[in-house]
Amino acid sequence: MVKVTEQGAEDRKDAPSFVIAATEDYEGLVPFFIENGLEFSEEDETPTDIVKCWSAKDGRGVLVGGCVLARREGEFICDGIAVSPDFRAGGLGKRLLDVLVAEAAARGGAHVYLVARAPKFFAKYGFVAVERKDAPKFFECFTCPQYVKTCFPEVMKTNRNLGSYSGRA
Repeated sequence: MVKVTEQGAEDRKDAPSFVIAATEDYEGLVPFFIENGLEFSEEDETPTDIVKCWSAKDGRGVLVGGCVLARREGEFICDGIAVSPDFRAGGLGKRLLDVLVAEAAARGGAHVYLVARAPKFFAKYGFVAVERKDAPKFFECFTCPQYVKTCFPEVMKTNRNLGSYSGRA
């Protein structure tokens, strides 16, 4: 478990704290992801192997964040990461991303890929956009009828080998 306190709030008595812990409850994370704007399809065409999931809960035990590390066609992917709106900008998203990338590195991964609806967030922590022609073919975004019409995600990956990932660009 990782205890997280809002960045810069160590001296405040009202600072929210969070506990990030591995969870086996992937199915419990999916509704949370959907509530926070992530899209999940029941008809996922590409087989995905869930590697590890994490939940972040506040002091009352309420789910306020989560992320999923998975593998598709031999590549590590962030198959979902979300933080409740009321808890954003406090460092929780970065901490979730850090535990996910660290796990992929510990398992010998060279990169982590993801589809970003908030590419500026991920770029801040060392992810770079991947040209469509260079992106793995397993992201369903490219075949979705909403792609570049009403939805403008970016495929991204860590910009250097995971052995040197520091959570900074």
